[in-house]
Order: sequence, then structure tokens, then C-alpha cells
Amino acid sequence: MTTHHQHYINGAFVADQHDKWIEVINPATEALLSRIPEGTKHDAAQAIAAAEAAQPGWEALPAIERGNWLRKIAAGIRQHEPELTATIVAEGGKTQGLAQTEVLFTADYLEYMAEWARRYEGEIVNSDRPNENIFVFKKAIGVTTGILPWNFPFFLIARKAAPALVTGNTIAIKPSELTPNNAAIFAQIIHEIGLPKGVINFVYGYGPEVGQELAANPTVGLVSLTGSVGAGIATMQAAAKNVTKVSLELGGKAPAIVMDDADLDLAVKAIVSSRVINTGQVCNCAERVYVQEGIYDRFISALTAAMKQVKFGNPAEQTDIDMGPLITEAALGRVEKKVANAVAEGGKVVLGGKRVGGKGFYFEPTIITGVRQEMEIMQEEIFGPVLPVMAFKTLDEAIELANDCEYGLTSSIYTQNLNTAMIALRKLKFGETYINRENFEAMQGFHAGWRKSGVGGADGRHGLEEYLQTHVAYLQFS
Repeated sequence: MTTHHQHYINGAFVADQHDKWIEVINPATEALLSRIPEGTKHDAAQAIAAAEAAQPGWEALPAIERGNWLRKIAAGIRQHEPELTATIVAEGGKTQGLAQTEVLFTADYLEYMAEWARRYEGEIVNSDRPNENIFVFKKAIGVTTGILPWNFPFFLIARKAAPALVTGNTIAIKPSELTPNNAAIFAQIIHEIGLPKGVINFVYGYGPEVGQELAANPTVGLVSLTGSVGAGIATMQAAAKNVTKVSLELGGKAPAIVMDDADLDLAVKAIVSSRVINTGQVCNCAERVYVQEGIYDRFISALTAAMKQVKFGNPAEQTDIDMGPLITEAALGRVEKKVANAVAEGGKVVLGGKRVGGKGFYFEPTIITGVRQEMEIMQEEIFGPVLPVMAFKTLDEAIELANDCEYGLTSSIYTQNLNTAMIALRKLKFGETYINRENFEAMQGFHAGWRKSGVGGADGRHGLEEYLQTHVAYLQFS
């Protein structure tokens, strides 16, 4: 019997009143997994109203008590880890190892953010006047909302909710309609531990309906979205009429620069890892590779050998694979079209290049050479297991090519020369740069993009401060 999930609003599972449902499909088998309600603006408004009613009482709790609630949620996640892992594998097509890592990293993230309860602070500033102090208080924004993607659906709940809650905000969240089942388990966990009602709310549905209300509702003080550039623009437009603060993590087209003095084995291993993780469906994946001419042939040979070893299949049935399927038939079609366009423009498929027949949305690990900077494959996000590779002569040329893109999320460089690395750090125009390692951020860092890759950011102290606003008080005394 197919599971029918319900919204979670104001501490209760709310039955859908409209009898309109969205089907959730297993991308590895194309089997029906569940149905979720096709929520409306009214449902989203109810979730926001619940968050608004809960917020004053939640903010009034000492921060350490709010942090303790995050720890309770983390403990509940650890208890439900097998169920959560299996759910993420089934609905997202992740490998079992990556799904389990996401679950445990989410618990770690909640505990990490709980530690900030005693650490975030305001300031006392010297005044120009005698007998006066200037206080800078850091206060909660109020009601926040989160609009989630499908590629790391469980972790993104915590990335948005944990800093919101520890700083005294409440939140209403829209999970992706493609991967909502993990959120239903998260809702069950917070229900079981007795989190005060209205502090976290989940409402299902599509972006143009539910997402727009989460961004446009005048009660909302901050809307945080992770998704495409198009979704980010729509969110900004909806939020603009109320001058609502936005925090957006959008697309990426991460360049990987391989210098001729690089540790070749390390570079190949890291770039392959950074491309095939989650079948290439990660915004900070290595999306284009620039290799210095002196090692280009050797690099292509080594890269081809490594990509040939990449195993894929149904992640629910195989544990020794590196990647699963793409998320939907439409995603598979987009990757297939980008490869075909690259070939039509003069690119050469060295490895792979085709969808895999039968059930499931599988695409072969693919390498394309003979590409040029102006080609679509080098400018637009692929979001699949495809690596276009291009040669360059000098570091300055490589940096110019890397920066020649509307995205600015992540980048990487492989070199054993400290001066080369420092020059690259000075000149690369990206929110993050990885040197001699795979593209994967740390929770205590700051994940933020430049240009069309986003506004604001997440993680660490700077990510926490996205959920705070200042209140300055001038106190004169005699």
C-alpha cells in the first residue's frame, strides 16, 4: 500500500483537504514510493502562522535550552538512521554510503549548531559622548522559511533549521516534491521528542504555489532557498515586495585547474570523486577541468582509466557502487542533450556519453575533450556524471578561463607550488577554493557563492549570523 504523507503544522500531522497528490518515484526503478499532498498557498500560510504564534515563546527560552532541543533532535536522528538511510537511497538514488553519511552529518550539524547557544554575542561600542554606552544586541529575526532541493534533502533541513532555532527563530519548510519522504521522518522525530508546536513546520507542494507563499508572506523575516538560479530569482522577486531578507545558494560551474607540477594521482582521484558524488548532482561538484599542456595527455589517460572504474547501479541492491541514477527522466534528458550539443559543437566523447537502457535514469560516466570555452558544456551547469576537459598554457590563462562564468560558488586547483596556490587564491573569483583536495565543505566554514551562485551563505559563525538582526541601544547615564 502506498504511503500518503501529511503536512506537519503546529505540532500535528494535518490531513490534506484538497485530494490533490504528488507522486514520489524511485529513480533507480521508476517504482511509485509514496504520495504527498499538493499543498496550496493557504497551507503555507497556515504553517507560517503556526511559526509566528510559536516564535515569542521560543525566543524567550534561554539559548542553551534551545540548543538542548537541537541535541534531542540529533539523538532522534541517530536512532532512526537505518530507516532514514534507506529512505534517502530509495527516493534520491544515493549510494548507501553517501546516504548514511548525510544522515549522520545532519545529526553532527545539529549538535554543532547547538554549541553556538553560549557563543553568539553582541557588542559594547565606545561612545563619543561622556557617560554613554552603545550596545549592539543580536536578536532573532522572527519567522523564517526554508525551501529545499532534492540532492541533499535531509541535511538541508538542518542547515536551515538549526541556525534558525538556536538563535530564537521559528521556521516553515517546503521539502522538494521529488524527495519528501525523509522530511516526513524528520517531522515524526520532532513529534516524538515533543518539540514545542509550531517551532518547525513542514508543508509539501510545488515551488510556484507553496514556495512563493513562503517567500512572499509579509510575516516572514528571512527566506532561505537552495536551488536553481531560476528558483532564486523567483524567490527574490516574491520577497522584494516586503523587503524580506533572502539567503540563496544557487547553481555552480566549478572549475578544477590542474598545473603541470600537480600530484597527478591525487588530482585525478579528487576530481573523479568531486564529479561522481551523488551522480554529479551537487552544486559544488567539479564541472569543468583545465589541464596545463605539459601533462594534458597523461592526465587524460589517467582520468579515463579512473572513470572507467566508476561503478553504478541500483543503490538499494548494490553496496560496492560509486553512483546511482539521476533524479528524474527529465534530468537524464537534460544531461543527454548537453552531451549531444557538445559533440555537435566539436567535442569528442572519450568515455561514456550515453544513457543506460532499461528501468531507472542512469547515464554513463563521461569524459569530453576538444571543448572550447564558449561551448554550452563549459558555461552551463551539467548536473550529471560528465567531465569536459580543456588544455591551457599559463596560470593566468587558467584563472581567466575559470573566472569566465556567470557562476561563482566553488573552484579548485592542484599544484605543489605554494606561490602558485597563493596567486590563484588572490585571483579566483569564487566563494570557495579547494587546494589539492575534493570539493566538499566543512560545517564550521562558510558556504557562499559569488555572482549568480547566490546571496548570503550557510555554515559556521557567518552562516549563523544570517539568522540574526541587530538592535542598537544608546544608553546615557549620569
